[in-house]
Amino acid sequence: MRIEDIYGLYKLSYKVVKDTREDVKNALYFSLKGESFNGNKYALEAVKNGANYAIIDEAQYKVDDRLILVDDALLCLQQLARYHRAQLNIPILALTGSNGKTTTKELINVVLNKKFKCLSTKGNLNNHIGVPLTLLSMTPEYNFGVVEMGANHQLEIEALCEIAQPDFGYITNFGRVHLEGFGSFEGVIKGKTEMYKHLKDADKIVFVNQEDPIQMEKSSGINRTVFGGEGADCNVAFTDADPFVSISFEGIEINSKLIGAYNFANIAAAVCIGNYFGIPAPEIKDAIEGFTPNNNRSQIIQRASNKVIMDAYNANPNSMDAAISNLASLSDHKKVAILGDMFELGDDAILEHQKIVDQLSAIDLVAVYLVGETFYKTNRLNSNMHKFRSFEEFVKLFEGNSYTDTTFLIKASRGMALERTLDYI
Repeated sequence: MRIEDIYGLYKLSYKVVKDTREDVKNALYFSLKGESFNGNKYALEAVKNGANYAIIDEAQYKVDDRLILVDDALLCLQQLARYHRAQLNIPILALTGSNGKTTTKELINVVLNKKFKCLSTKGNLNNHIGVPLTLLSMTPEYNFGVVEMGANHQLEIEALCEIAQPDFGYITNFGRVHLEGFGSFEGVIKGKTEMYKHLKDADKIVFVNQEDPIQMEKSSGINRTVFGGEGADCNVAFTDADPFVSISFEGIEINSKLIGAYNFANIAAAVCIGNYFGIPAPEIKDAIEGFTPNNNRSQIIQRASNKVIMDAYNANPNSMDAAISNLASLSDHKKVAILGDMFELGDDAILEHQKIVDQLSAIDLVAVYLVGETFYKTNRLNSNMHKFRSFEEFVKLFEGNSYTDTTFLIKASRGMALERTLDYI
Protein backbone atom coordinates (compact mmCIF):
# COMPACT_ATOMS: atom_id res chain seq x y z
CA MET A 1 0.00 0.00 0.00
CA ARG A 2 1.29 3.48 -0.89
CA ILE A 3 2.14 5.91 1.90
CA GLU A 4 -0.52 8.26 0.49
CA ASP A 5 -3.14 5.56 1.06
CA ILE A 6 -1.91 4.86 4.59
CA TYR A 7 -2.10 8.60 5.20
CA GLY A 8 -5.76 8.43 4.30
CA LEU A 9 -6.25 5.79 7.02
CA TYR A 10 -4.37 7.98 9.51
CA LYS A 11 -6.57 11.00 8.67
CA LEU A 12 -9.67 9.08 9.71
CA SER A 13 -8.81 10.05 13.29
CA TYR A 14 -5.30 11.62 13.33
CA LYS A 15 -4.51 9.08 16.03
CA VAL A 16 -1.57 6.65 16.12
CA VAL A 17 -0.72 4.10 18.82
CA LYS A 18 2.02 1.52 19.20
CA ASP A 19 0.84 -0.31 22.30
CA THR A 20 -2.47 -2.11 22.89
CA ARG A 21 -2.35 -0.95 26.51
CA GLU A 22 -3.06 2.54 25.18
CA ASP A 23 -6.50 3.70 24.09
CA VAL A 24 -6.66 2.11 20.63
CA LYS A 25 -10.21 3.14 19.79
CA ASN A 26 -10.38 4.73 16.31
CA ALA A 27 -6.57 4.68 16.10
CA LEU A 28 -4.08 3.46 13.52
CA TYR A 29 -2.00 0.82 15.32
CA PHE A 30 1.64 0.18 14.36
CA SER A 31 3.16 -3.24 15.08
CA LEU A 32 6.60 -2.21 16.25
CA LYS A 33 9.19 -4.72 17.43
CA GLY A 34 11.91 -4.77 20.05
CA GLU A 35 14.30 -7.19 21.70
CA SER A 36 11.58 -8.68 23.88
CA PHE A 37 8.30 -7.92 22.08
CA ASN A 38 6.64 -8.22 18.68
CA GLY A 39 3.76 -5.83 18.06
CA ASN A 40 2.49 -7.99 15.21
CA LYS A 41 1.20 -10.45 17.80
CA TYR A 42 -1.21 -7.83 19.14
CA ALA A 43 -2.43 -6.31 15.85
CA LEU A 44 -5.64 -8.36 15.71
CA GLU A 45 -6.33 -7.53 19.36
CA ALA A 46 -5.92 -3.84 18.51
CA VAL A 47 -8.58 -3.84 15.79
CA LYS A 48 -10.92 -6.01 17.85
CA ASN A 49 -10.63 -3.42 20.63
CA GLY A 50 -11.55 -0.55 18.33
CA ALA A 51 -8.53 0.44 16.24
CA ASN A 52 -9.55 1.39 12.71
CA TYR A 53 -6.58 -0.40 11.15
CA ALA A 54 -3.27 -1.97 12.17
CA ILE A 55 0.03 -1.85 10.29
CA ILE A 56 1.89 -5.19 10.37
CA ASP A 57 5.11 -6.38 8.73
CA GLU A 58 4.89 -10.17 9.13
CA ALA A 59 2.63 -11.97 6.64
CA GLN A 60 1.60 -14.73 9.05
CA TYR A 61 -0.46 -12.19 11.04
CA LYS A 62 -2.46 -11.03 8.01
CA VAL A 63 -5.74 -12.61 9.19
CA ASP A 64 -8.10 -9.64 8.81
CA ASP A 65 -8.74 -7.02 6.10
CA ARG A 66 -8.06 -4.30 8.67
CA LEU A 67 -4.47 -5.54 9.07
CA ILE A 68 -2.30 -3.72 6.49
CA LEU A 69 0.89 -5.57 5.53
CA VAL A 70 4.00 -3.47 4.82
CA ASP A 71 7.68 -4.32 4.50
CA ASP A 72 8.74 -2.60 7.73
CA ALA A 73 6.29 -1.14 10.27
CA LEU A 74 8.85 1.20 11.86
CA LEU A 75 9.97 2.56 8.50
CA CYS A 76 6.33 3.00 7.54
CA LEU A 77 5.72 4.99 10.74
CA GLN A 78 8.67 7.25 9.94
CA GLN A 79 7.60 7.72 6.32
CA LEU A 80 4.06 8.50 7.40
CA ALA A 81 5.35 11.11 9.86
CA ARG A 82 7.48 12.77 7.19
CA TYR A 83 4.56 12.75 4.74
CA HIS A 84 2.33 14.32 7.39
CA ARG A 85 5.00 16.91 8.12
CA ALA A 86 4.95 17.90 4.45
CA GLN A 87 1.19 18.55 4.71
CA LEU A 88 1.53 20.65 7.87
CA ASN A 89 1.69 24.34 7.10
CA ILE A 90 3.13 25.25 10.50
CA PRO A 91 6.58 26.21 11.83
CA ILE A 92 8.46 23.46 13.65
CA LEU A 93 11.33 24.08 16.04
CA ALA A 94 13.75 21.22 16.70
CA LEU A 95 15.68 20.97 19.94
CA THR A 96 18.65 18.85 20.92
CA GLY A 97 21.70 19.02 23.21
CA SER A 98 23.47 17.14 25.97
CA ASN A 99 21.70 18.64 28.99
CA GLY A 100 18.46 20.47 29.65
CA LYS A 101 16.56 19.43 26.50
CA THR A 102 13.31 18.49 28.18
CA THR A 103 13.22 21.43 30.60
CA THR A 104 14.03 23.88 27.78
CA LYS A 105 11.42 22.28 25.54
CA GLU A 106 8.76 22.66 28.21
CA LEU A 107 9.72 26.29 28.85
CA ILE A 108 9.58 27.08 25.13
CA ASN A 109 6.21 25.36 24.92
CA VAL A 110 4.58 27.37 27.71
CA VAL A 111 5.94 30.61 26.27
CA LEU A 112 4.83 29.89 22.68
CA ASN A 113 1.38 28.88 23.90
CA LYS A 114 0.85 32.50 24.87
CA LYS A 115 0.39 33.20 21.15
CA PHE A 116 0.10 29.88 19.34
CA LYS A 117 -1.67 26.57 19.73
CA CYS A 118 1.65 24.80 20.24
CA LEU A 119 2.29 21.09 20.66
CA SER A 120 5.61 19.79 21.95
CA THR A 121 7.15 16.38 22.51
CA LYS A 122 5.57 14.56 25.44
CA GLY A 123 8.07 13.60 28.13
CA ASN A 124 11.28 12.57 26.43
CA LEU A 125 9.83 10.73 23.41
CA ASN A 126 12.72 12.05 21.37
CA ASN A 127 14.12 9.10 19.40
CA HIS A 128 13.47 7.38 16.06
CA ILE A 129 10.03 6.32 17.34
CA GLY A 130 9.17 9.28 19.57
CA VAL A 131 9.81 11.96 16.94
CA PRO A 132 7.43 10.37 14.38
CA LEU A 133 4.79 9.92 17.08
CA THR A 134 5.17 13.57 18.09
CA LEU A 135 4.71 14.74 14.51
CA LEU A 136 1.68 12.50 14.01
CA SER A 137 0.08 13.95 17.15
CA MET A 138 0.08 17.39 15.47
CA THR A 139 -3.56 17.48 14.47
CA PRO A 140 -5.06 20.35 12.40
CA GLU A 141 -5.85 22.51 15.43
CA TYR A 142 -2.13 23.12 16.13
CA ASN A 143 -0.21 25.94 14.46
CA PHE A 144 3.25 25.44 15.99
CA GLY A 145 5.33 22.39 16.88
CA VAL A 146 8.35 21.85 19.13
CA VAL A 147 10.18 18.57 18.59
CA GLU A 148 12.81 17.32 21.03
CA MET A 149 15.53 15.15 19.47
CA GLY A 150 17.83 12.83 21.40
CA ALA A 151 20.81 10.83 20.15
CA ASN A 152 23.62 8.62 21.40
CA HIS A 153 25.28 7.86 18.05
CA GLN A 154 26.35 9.70 14.92
CA LEU A 155 23.76 10.35 12.19
CA GLU A 156 20.75 10.04 14.52
CA ILE A 157 20.04 13.78 14.61
CA GLU A 158 20.46 13.91 10.83
CA ALA A 159 17.86 11.16 10.41
CA LEU A 160 15.42 12.84 12.80
CA CYS A 161 15.78 16.16 10.99
CA GLU A 162 15.02 14.40 7.70
CA ILE A 163 11.74 13.24 9.22
CA ALA A 164 10.76 16.47 11.04
CA GLN A 165 12.07 18.99 8.47
CA PRO A 166 12.40 21.76 11.10
CA ASP A 167 12.24 25.47 10.28
CA PHE A 168 14.10 26.48 13.44
CA GLY A 169 16.60 24.79 15.72
CA TYR A 170 18.30 25.14 19.08
CA ILE A 171 21.10 23.12 20.70
CA THR A 172 21.13 23.53 24.49
CA ASN A 173 24.81 22.64 24.97
CA PHE A 174 27.51 20.06 24.32
CA GLY A 175 28.55 17.77 27.18
CA ARG A 176 30.39 14.59 27.99
CA VAL A 177 27.33 12.39 27.60
CA HIS A 178 26.71 9.09 25.75
CA LEU A 179 30.46 8.78 25.27
CA GLU A 180 30.01 5.05 24.80
CA GLY A 181 28.06 5.71 21.60
CA PHE A 182 29.60 8.96 20.37
CA GLY A 183 33.15 7.83 21.16
CA SER A 184 34.42 11.17 22.49
CA PHE A 185 33.42 14.72 23.36
CA GLU A 186 34.30 15.70 19.80
CA GLY A 187 31.93 12.96 18.64
CA VAL A 188 29.16 14.49 20.74
CA ILE A 189 29.70 17.87 19.07
CA LYS A 190 29.75 16.31 15.61
CA GLY A 191 26.56 14.35 16.30
CA LYS A 192 24.56 17.23 17.79
CA THR A 193 25.60 19.74 15.11
CA GLU A 194 24.06 17.54 12.44
CA MET A 195 21.06 19.77 13.21
CA TYR A 196 23.04 22.88 12.25
CA LYS A 197 24.04 21.29 8.95
CA HIS A 198 20.46 20.37 8.13
CA LEU A 199 19.17 23.86 8.90
CA LYS A 200 21.99 25.53 7.00
CA ASP A 201 21.38 23.39 3.91
CA ALA A 202 17.67 24.21 4.09
CA ASP A 203 18.36 27.94 4.65
CA LYS A 204 16.52 27.90 7.97
CA ILE A 205 17.17 29.63 11.31
CA VAL A 206 18.97 28.67 14.54
CA PHE A 207 18.84 30.19 18.01
CA VAL A 208 22.26 30.40 19.66
CA ASN A 209 23.57 31.07 23.16
CA GLN A 210 26.19 33.79 22.81
CA GLU A 211 27.93 32.59 25.97
CA ASP A 212 28.66 29.16 24.45
CA PRO A 213 31.76 29.43 22.25
CA ILE A 214 31.16 26.04 20.62
CA GLN A 215 27.63 27.03 19.62
CA MET A 216 28.89 30.32 18.25
CA GLU A 217 31.65 28.63 16.26
CA LYS A 218 29.54 25.80 14.86
CA SER A 219 26.63 28.06 13.89
CA SER A 220 28.83 30.51 11.99
CA GLY A 221 27.51 31.10 8.51
CA ILE A 222 23.96 30.08 9.42
CA ASN A 223 21.01 32.46 9.68
CA ARG A 224 20.91 32.82 13.45
CA THR A 225 19.36 34.78 16.31
CA VAL A 226 21.70 35.12 19.27
CA PHE A 227 20.75 35.57 22.91
CA GLY A 228 22.94 36.56 25.84
CA GLY A 229 24.60 39.74 27.03
CA GLU A 230 25.73 42.89 25.31
CA GLY A 231 25.64 42.73 21.53
CA ALA A 232 23.15 39.86 21.39
CA ASP A 233 19.96 40.05 19.37
CA CYS A 234 18.07 39.26 22.57
CA ASN A 235 19.59 40.60 25.79
CA VAL A 236 18.80 38.44 28.82
CA ALA A 237 20.65 38.95 32.13
CA PHE A 238 21.19 36.54 35.01
CA THR A 239 20.10 37.97 38.37
CA ASP A 240 20.24 35.28 41.05
CA ALA A 241 19.91 31.55 41.84
CA ASP A 242 19.54 30.98 45.58
CA PRO A 243 17.87 28.63 45.07
CA PHE A 244 15.50 29.74 42.26
CA VAL A 245 16.75 31.36 39.07
CA SER A 246 15.84 34.98 38.45
CA ILE A 247 16.59 36.86 35.24
CA SER A 248 16.06 40.31 33.76
CA PHE A 249 14.64 40.97 30.30
CA GLU A 250 13.53 44.33 28.87
CA GLY A 251 13.53 45.83 32.35
CA ILE A 252 11.27 43.09 33.72
CA GLU A 253 12.35 40.76 36.51
CA ILE A 254 11.37 37.13 35.89
CA ASN A 255 11.43 34.82 38.92
CA SER A 256 11.30 31.17 37.92
CA LYS A 257 10.60 28.04 39.94
CA LEU A 258 13.76 26.40 38.54
CA ILE A 259 16.80 25.87 40.70
CA GLY A 260 20.45 26.22 39.77
CA ALA A 261 22.32 28.78 37.71
CA TYR A 262 22.68 26.08 35.04
CA ASN A 263 18.99 26.64 34.24
CA PHE A 264 19.62 30.25 33.25
CA ALA A 265 20.47 29.33 29.66
CA ASN A 266 17.33 27.18 29.42
CA ILE A 267 15.16 30.10 30.53
CA ALA A 268 17.04 32.58 28.35
CA ALA A 269 16.49 30.39 25.28
CA ALA A 270 12.73 30.35 25.92
CA VAL A 271 12.73 34.12 26.38
CA CYS A 272 14.67 34.63 23.13
CA ILE A 273 12.40 32.34 21.13
CA GLY A 274 9.25 33.90 22.56
CA ASN A 275 10.60 37.37 21.78
CA TYR A 276 11.49 36.33 18.23
CA PHE A 277 7.90 35.26 17.61
CA GLY A 278 6.49 38.52 18.93
CA ILE A 279 5.29 37.50 22.38
CA PRO A 280 5.31 40.55 24.72
CA ALA A 281 7.73 40.50 27.66
CA PRO A 282 4.94 40.52 30.32
CA GLU A 283 3.42 37.40 28.76
CA ILE A 284 6.82 35.69 28.60
CA LYS A 285 7.25 36.51 32.29
CA ASP A 286 3.82 35.09 33.12
CA ALA A 287 4.56 31.87 31.24
CA ILE A 288 7.96 31.24 32.85
CA GLU A 289 6.87 32.14 36.35
CA GLY A 290 3.90 29.79 35.98
CA PHE A 291 6.05 26.83 34.98
CA THR A 292 6.72 24.26 37.72
CA PRO A 293 9.28 21.49 37.06
CA ASN A 294 8.31 17.88 37.72
CA ASN A 295 9.40 14.31 36.98
CA ASN A 296 12.44 14.54 39.28
CA ARG A 297 13.96 17.38 37.25
CA SER A 298 15.28 20.32 39.30
CA GLN A 299 12.46 20.01 41.82
CA ILE A 300 12.56 21.26 45.38
CA ILE A 301 10.69 18.97 47.75
CA GLN A 302 10.11 19.73 51.43
CA ARG A 303 10.46 16.91 53.95
CA ALA A 304 9.67 18.24 57.46
CA SER A 305 12.51 20.70 58.17
CA ASN A 306 14.64 19.32 55.33
CA LYS A 307 14.80 20.58 51.75
CA VAL A 308 15.49 18.16 48.88
CA ILE A 309 16.83 19.23 45.50
CA MET A 310 15.52 16.33 43.44
CA ASP A 311 17.35 16.01 40.13
CA ALA A 312 17.40 12.24 39.73
CA TYR A 313 15.88 11.93 36.28
CA ASN A 314 19.26 11.72 34.57
CA ALA A 315 22.93 12.55 34.99
CA ASN A 316 26.16 12.94 33.06
CA PRO A 317 29.49 14.55 34.00
CA ASN A 318 28.43 18.04 32.94
CA SER A 319 25.05 18.06 34.64
CA MET A 320 26.51 16.45 37.77
CA ASP A 321 29.24 19.09 37.92
CA ALA A 322 26.65 21.85 37.53
CA ALA A 323 24.36 20.43 40.22
CA ILE A 324 27.22 20.09 42.72
CA SER A 325 28.45 23.62 41.97
CA ASN A 326 24.94 24.89 42.54
CA LEU A 327 24.70 23.07 45.87
CA ALA A 328 28.02 24.60 46.92
CA SER A 329 26.79 28.11 46.04
CA LEU A 330 23.64 27.91 48.17
CA SER A 331 23.61 29.90 51.39
CA ASP A 332 22.10 26.96 53.33
CA HIS A 333 24.31 25.92 56.26
CA LYS A 334 23.86 22.13 56.32
CA LYS A 335 24.19 20.42 52.93
CA VAL A 336 24.33 16.74 51.93
CA ALA A 337 24.94 15.19 48.50
CA ILE A 338 23.47 11.80 47.59
CA LEU A 339 24.79 10.83 44.17
CA GLY A 340 24.39 7.74 42.03
CA ASP A 341 26.29 6.32 39.09
CA MET A 342 26.30 8.01 35.67
CA PHE A 343 25.74 5.58 32.80
CA GLU A 344 26.85 5.26 29.15
CA LEU A 345 30.34 6.69 29.70
CA GLY A 346 32.22 3.75 28.19
CA ASP A 347 35.95 3.55 28.95
CA ASP A 348 35.86 6.98 30.65
CA ALA A 349 33.38 5.90 33.34
CA ILE A 350 35.76 5.56 36.31
CA LEU A 351 37.74 8.67 35.31
CA GLU A 352 34.59 10.80 35.09
CA HIS A 353 33.28 9.51 38.42
CA GLN A 354 36.64 10.20 40.06
CA LYS A 355 36.48 13.80 38.82
CA ILE A 356 33.17 14.17 40.62
CA VAL A 357 34.68 12.76 43.82
CA ASP A 358 37.59 15.18 43.52
CA GLN A 359 35.17 18.06 43.06
CA LEU A 360 33.20 17.02 46.13
CA SER A 361 36.33 16.88 48.27
CA ALA A 362 36.79 20.63 47.87
CA ILE A 363 33.27 21.50 49.05
CA ASP A 364 32.15 21.93 52.65
CA LEU A 365 29.35 19.38 52.99
CA VAL A 366 28.00 17.60 56.06
CA ALA A 367 28.12 14.28 54.21
CA VAL A 368 28.42 12.74 50.77
CA TYR A 369 26.80 9.41 49.87
CA LEU A 370 28.00 7.77 46.64
CA VAL A 371 25.84 4.93 45.35
CA GLY A 372 26.65 2.46 42.58
CA GLU A 373 29.31 0.08 41.29
CA THR A 374 31.30 2.77 39.48
CA PHE A 375 31.37 5.30 42.30
CA TYR A 376 32.42 2.41 44.56
CA LYS A 377 35.59 1.99 42.46
CA THR A 378 36.71 5.60 42.98
CA ASN A 379 39.21 6.75 45.58
CA ARG A 380 37.41 8.30 48.51
CA LEU A 381 39.21 11.46 49.63
CA ASN A 382 37.35 12.81 52.67
CA SER A 383 36.10 11.22 55.86
CA ASN A 384 32.60 12.60 55.24
CA MET A 385 32.27 10.51 52.05
CA HIS A 386 30.56 7.13 52.11
CA LYS A 387 30.50 4.63 49.22
CA PHE A 388 28.01 1.84 48.55
CA ARG A 389 27.75 -0.74 45.79
CA SER A 390 23.96 -0.71 45.81
CA PHE A 391 20.98 1.33 46.92
CA GLU A 392 20.12 -1.35 49.46
CA GLU A 393 23.54 -1.06 51.12
CA PHE A 394 23.21 2.73 51.18
CA VAL A 395 19.77 2.65 52.81
CA LYS A 396 20.96 0.39 55.64
CA LEU A 397 23.30 3.14 56.79
CA PHE A 398 21.36 6.21 55.74
CA GLU A 399 18.01 5.45 57.34
CA GLY A 400 19.67 5.49 60.75
CA ASN A 401 20.58 9.18 60.40
CA SER A 402 18.31 11.89 61.71
CA TYR A 403 18.90 14.98 59.63
CA THR A 404 17.11 18.25 60.37
CA ASP A 405 17.28 21.66 58.68
CA THR A 406 19.39 20.11 55.94
CA THR A 407 19.49 20.64 52.19
CA PHE A 408 19.93 17.44 50.16
CA LEU A 409 20.99 17.10 46.53
CA ILE A 410 19.84 13.82 44.96
CA LYS A 411 21.21 13.16 41.49
CA ALA A 412 21.97 10.08 39.36
CA SER A 413 21.27 8.45 36.04
CA ARG A 414 17.70 7.25 35.58
CA GLY A 415 18.56 3.59 36.03
CA MET A 416 19.66 4.21 39.62
CA ALA A 417 16.12 5.28 40.63
CA LEU A 418 17.65 7.36 43.40
CA GLU A 419 14.38 9.18 44.04
CA ARG A 420 13.64 6.22 46.33
CA THR A 421 15.75 8.06 48.88
CA LEU A 422 12.79 10.36 49.59
CA ASP A 423 11.20 7.55 51.60
CA TYR A 424 14.07 7.77 54.10
CA ILE A 425 14.42 11.53 54.58
